[in-house]
Amino acid sequence: MDLSNNPTSPDVIPWKNGAGDPFSSVRAAWSGCSATERLSIIRKIRHRIAADAEDLVRALATRSGRRAAESLSAEILPLAEACRFLEREAVRLLAPRRLGRRGRPVWLFGVAAEVRREPFGTILIVGPSNYPLLLPGVQALQALAAGNAVLVKPAPGCSAPMDRLAGWLAEAGLPAGLFRVLDESPDAVTDAVAAGIDKLVLTGSAATGRAVAERLADALVPSTMELSGNDPVFVLPGADAGLVARALAFGLRFNGSATCIAPRRVFVPREMAAGLEEALRGPVAAIPPTAVPAAARRRLGGLARAAVADGARPLGPLPGEADPTMPPLILADARPDMALLREELFAPVLSLVPVRDLDEALDAAARSPHALGASVFGPEGAARALAGRLNAGTVTVNDLIVPTADPRLPFGGRRASGWGVTRGAEGLLEMTRVKTVSVRRGRSHPHFDPPRDGDAALMLAALRLLHGGGGARLGALWRLFQALRGRRDD
Repeated sequence: MDLSNNPTSPDVIPWKNGAGDPFSSVRAAWSGCSATERLSIIRKIRHRIAADAEDLVRALATRSGRRAAESLSAEILPLAEACRFLEREAVRLLAPRRLGRRGRPVWLFGVAAEVRREPFGTILIVGPSNYPLLLPGVQALQALAAGNAVLVKPAPGCSAPMDRLAGWLAEAGLPAGLFRVLDESPDAVTDAVAAGIDKLVLTGSAATGRAVAERLADALVPSTMELSGNDPVFVLPGADAGLVARALAFGLRFNGSATCIAPRRVFVPREMAAGLEEALRGPVAAIPPTAVPAAARRRLGGLARAAVADGARPLGPLPGEADPTMPPLILADARPDMALLREELFAPVLSLVPVRDLDEALDAAARSPHALGASVFGPEGAARALAGRLNAGTVTVNDLIVPTADPRLPFGGRRASGWGVTRGAEGLLEMTRVKTVSVRRGRSHPHFDPPRDGDAALMLAALRLLHGGGGARLGALWRLFQALRGRRDD
């Protein structure tokens, strides 16, 4: 692909509409296309993903220790499904919504109204390192389907999958200037915000989110931010300890446990704690050590040693300073006030917290500032009831992580885990802004006339007739009749 028309430096080609921007007309034409026309590009991308999946697997080789099957299941297949979701649903979701007479105030008789969804303009997507294809890929394709231009800033060392996507979009017929891959450095975000963007979508740590949000505030640029997690798992009485142990082992193994909704805190009834601990030993022992960046390893080591000094019991060695890999670490008898259970962690670590009852578990879970995801294991009725009480963006019952790959589901966090959502219908609509259009039919515009003495009495009578209790409505009808007759007499 010829990248000469797809520059990555913001000081080479400004992307904000204005004088000297050669792509402003391209963006205007793209946003003016029908959703069906834009989705023809998405369909071609889905077919290309299927045809050249091996190429994407190679582009994702930066994920140390990840096998091809995991890249296919964790990123490539879900991205194709997200494309098909857009093909099926985007036309309906993006279509103007015309409001009928039902619910229209009576004094707006003759007014037709509709709610439109329009693109923001240029959306900057800041991608993560743990899922460098799926997360920015879905966000970018949704933004394009909604009629936006897209800039993607990959995480360090993660440009390859986005470069592949850029090439495929160009080959599929996407006009130049609508999708650009920026430099991997943090300065690319600063430069893009300074040059002018219309919205930012970021997946990253809470610290990064705070820093970027401060820059956006000065320019009043809106954002969607998926930030850190420290996800709780609630084990209810009656839960299958073997199933819970297998699920937790999967969460520690999947993607090297570098998943924002991986399990970190397990709240288990005291009488079940020993059985769960024993059930975990075998599945966890079979998980090979995984590569963990030195900074994360040092931080985790410090938090783990502090937890052990405060009474936690490690089921294995604590992470060392020199070894670049670490096996899963489980800390039994942990307490919710330990820093280990409050901070974001991107490493295979699990804290088992014995609790007396569900209320104690909920209170303990709330001590973490993060509220991204949660999982509940136990009888379905009780688990569903608990899901309704949890402060989290996504809850899975008797499972972990995998159900969130459903392209129909929005994904987002609360509190320190961010705001807004990506994916699903709601994620697509977040790539748009709302415009309402109201059309008055006919020549009657009584509100244009100067106020008259009887207007207040007329409005009070109408208010009580339409919204008063049953006993007040008959009298309101009589007063309304008198007020109307008084206006005629004037």
